[in-house]
Amino acid sequence: MKLRAKGLGLLLLVLLALCSTIDVCDARRGKHWRPRSSPISSMLRKKGKGKKGSSNKQPRGNRPSGPKLPVSPPPSPGAGKGYQSPYQPSPSPSPNVPVSPSPANGTGHPSPKPPTPSCGKGNQPPPRPTTPAAPQGAVFNVVDFGAKGDGVSDDTKLEGTMLAPTSAKAWGSGLLQWIEFTKLNGIAIQGNGMINGRGQQWWTYSDTDDNDDDDTQYDVEFDRMPQVKPTALRFYGSFNVVVAGITIVNSSQCHLKFDNCQGVMVHDLTISSPENSLNTDGIHLQNSKDVSIHHTNLACGDDCVSIQTGCSNINIHNVNCGPGHGISIGGLGRDNTKACVSNVTVRDVNMFRTMTGVRIKTWQGGLGLVQDVRFSNIQVSEVQTPIIIDQFYCDKRTCSNQTSAVAVSGVQYENIRGTFTIKPAHFACSDNSPCSGITLTGVQLRPVQIPRYHLNDPFCWQAFGELYTPTIPPIACLHLGKPAGNILQSYHDIC
Repeated sequence: MKLRAKGLGLLLLVLLALCSTIDVCDARRGKHWRPRSSPISSMLRKKGKGKKGSSNKQPRGNRPSGPKLPVSPPPSPGAGKGYQSPYQPSPSPSPNVPVSPSPANGTGHPSPKPPTPSCGKGNQPPPRPTTPAAPQGAVFNVVDFGAKGDGVSDDTKLEGTMLAPTSAKAWGSGLLQWIEFTKLNGIAIQGNGMINGRGQQWWTYSDTDDNDDDDTQYDVEFDRMPQVKPTALRFYGSFNVVVAGITIVNSSQCHLKFDNCQGVMVHDLTISSPENSLNTDGIHLQNSKDVSIHHTNLACGDDCVSIQTGCSNINIHNVNCGPGHGISIGGLGRDNTKACVSNVTVRDVNMFRTMTGVRIKTWQGGLGLVQDVRFSNIQVSEVQTPIIIDQFYCDKRTCSNQTSAVAVSGVQYENIRGTFTIKPAHFACSDNSPCSGITLTGVQLRPVQIPRYHLNDPFCWQAFGELYTPTIPPIACLHLGKPAGNILQSYHDIC
């Protein structure tokens, strides 16, 4: 199937031009979630904060019908969004897009010109349709708004904001994703529109002064929201995918996810949610190959980019990250599974007040290999721990000790510079499968004392490699050379 679109309106059109109706793609489900026994007697609406988060465990079972999509009027088109200059706020409507320090040595990459709005003459918005406004949850026919659906006409002049439902009843027993495109070739989602996941009701709030997105209505019975939280936008089993220019804000979980995709290009994207919004990864990659992410602003409550098993040939550059948890490979090998990741490059990235900088994390008991990873020209500002390899990753109170581990080999750190607030580097590697081939060049990290944090020296355990230049501070705990008696199998042998 060959699709092409230039505006956010294609999020509606791909679904609608073929069937002349709009509805949410069904989620692929697993374990069934039982509905609550007590029905919701009334749904009162008020402004307020959620009090309790919910589990992000992904259930399985039959697919429930998705909620209908309320659509807000299109905004007047303006300048596009691109990679922002350091310490320049994003023009995104959300205030959470970070400001970032400039790289120490510069990259020389000019910011690309924003996409030209595709509606009306010049920068004038199209006239509003005369179709009567429909109530929330109604079905929209894009033909009534001028779409042709003939495979030739450009039906993408519908830029605006897509708003996720905030009613627990609309979500039923839950969805794994809100908007989903599957098994497509040559699909492009681009323009100046916005996807607003309105995920505040799934988050645990601790900041009583936060007044972000004060236009969102909150449900008094927030705890009745389904336990499974939807990803805002997901692509599955697709080839040659482009996502450019749009803004995705306040997803209840991941903002943008690619599963089993090949040939992915993401650029001039803005993703934003508060730093205390749980599990709101910016971009999540899994079993995907040949992916390029560049000139993008990412601010969220979890990893700015998360690279999971089955990924290879990943190129990330000219990205602003923060707040968030940094750019991570993993966690890999959970529940004794095999995980393989190779050929990943992360370069020319600014990180501002993130929990980690560039990180590889694996669970004990896993199998597989992470190999050929390059982190280069990473500028960090007040990052808690800029460099991490952790083969003892655990997101619970306790995890059982196990001997096997996903191996880590061939990781280059070049020109990692800036300030840290807890520890400059942390290499915690497995006794049974030590980290090998770690190289450090031009690492200069200086402490910033923040009252709530305690500064620590670099930490190494079973980490082997080379120091090509002196580091600041000295990382003397790295074992030079290769681990004794350790014969690392090739990627193809293991994976």
